[in-house]
This record gives sequence, structure tokens and C-alpha cells, in this order.
Amino acid sequence: MSCFDNRFFDSHCHFDFVEFNADRAALWQACNAQGITQLLIPGVTPDQWQTAAQLCLQYAGLCYAAGIHPHWIERQPWFQVDTNNLLDNSVREKIAALIQQEFNLSTKVCAARCVAVGECGLDKMIATSFELQQQLLTIHIDVANQLRKPLIIHCVRAHNELIALLKKNKAEVGGVIHAFSGSYEVARQYVDLGFYLGIGGTITYERAQKTRAAAAKIPLECLVLETDAPDMPLYGKQGQRNSPEYIPQIAQVLADLRDIAVDEIAAVTCCNTMRLFHRS
Repeated sequence: MSCFDNRFFDSHCHFDFVEFNADRAALWQACNAQGITQLLIPGVTPDQWQTAAQLCLQYAGLCYAAGIHPHWIERQPWFQVDTNNLLDNSVREKIAALIQQEFNLSTKVCAARCVAVGECGLDKMIATSFELQQQLLTIHIDVANQLRKPLIIHCVRAHNELIALLKKNKAEVGGVIHAFSGSYEVARQYVDLGFYLGIGGTITYERAQKTRAAAAKIPLECLVLETDAPDMPLYGKQGQRNSPEYIPQIAQVLADLRDIAVDEIAAVTCCNTMRLFHRS
């Protein structure tokens, strides 16, 4: 199957969240009718991975990732810290083992649909200790390197720290900087580290001048599209549920910023995403 057979790929959509329970089947049918035929469900907790896996069995074109979002780490029943308020050895080993097991073809029916490690990362807007977040992210990078899988990385107000960590702990297969929001200079550093930039609803807001300028200038071969639905609504849809069906609108804004045809945006970003996640 050629990547050009699929027009749009939503590289980050929480399609398993309860916000989609009432109309998930009809919504995916509507997406397919618009040429949105591929979608990745990021992982946030081990329990949630199973829901994502089941949806991948139910709907063609879906794949998922296995990771623990820093926002949810302290909610895990086995969460425990050492005397330094960092993850103790047993917890670190458990996290690595859980992620690795999700990719085991001999024990997981959906392992072939598990294509990335994450969503993991750094977030200065949550209460979880930043040092613990850095430790957790390093575990994900180590596991991704062992499995030769790409990463899906979440970053909120921590670009400098994330770039420093990625320089120290190289992600050998790269990945995606999810919901990229930053300048061209920051974007260039991520690209140089082997990452794609996840372009979503942020660029639909005219006030996001730095991010819009970066999206217009960075090579298209370094970009993937995403919605982060049901979160991160597009401009004009504030307060509403975001949806994977809005990917073409994000693509159109990106096409306008770059002064190229939306079909080119669709084709190249879809190829980028399928190549990264080995979906072709």
C-alpha cells in the first residue's frame, strides 16, 4: 500500500476518550468520507492502552502507542518514590516492562498496531515534580531505543529542558514533538535531533505568530498533522469538542501559510507519518 493511497493521517488523537463514546463509529465513517483514513491513539496509562488496542481491532486504519503521560504517573496504583522523591528502582523496572510487553507479538493480539512509545514528556503546568518527569521521560527514551520505535513527546513550557535532555539521551529512531508550539529556532533544534513536528489547531490562531512562522518555514518533510482531539479546538470552535474530522481544516491553514496546494500538504504529511510509524 502506498502512503499516497491515504490522504490524511491524524498522528495524535485520543479517539478512545469518553467524549467519543456516543458517536465514535459514525464519526470515523465521516472521517473516512473526507479521506482521513489513518489515526494514531497515544498512550497515557497502561489501563488505557487496552482500550486503544481494542479500538484498533474494531476500526481499520487505527494504530496506537504505549506510554505513561506525566500527568497520570502519580495516579498509578504501583506508584512509589524513593528517599529523593524520584521513582524507585522497582517502579522504573515496572514501567519499562509494561511498555515492552505491549509490543510483544506472542502475547498481545494487537501488538502489530502498537507503533510508538508515548505519550511521554515534560510539562511545567502540572504538579508532578519536574525532576521525576525527566526521569520518567528518560525511561521511555531507553525503552524506545531498545525496541527501535519512535517516541511521541509532550512538551509544555519546557523546550529548553527537553532539548537538553534529548541531546544527552539520544532518541535513536526519533519521533514526534506533539502539538508543537514554538519558534523556528526551537523547531530547527528538534528537527536536527531527528524529530517531526506535530502541527495542530495552534496554527489556526493568528496570535500564534511564532508557531505559524515556524510551520511556514520548516521543510514540509519534517511535519505531521494532528488534532489532539477531543482537546485543542481550532480557532472559532473554542469550547467545543475537537475532532479528527477537522484535520483537513488544519491542512488548509498550513497550505495557506506555505502558499502551496492543500493536496500537497495532505500527501507529504501523510507519507511522513506512515513512514515514521511504519504503516505503509
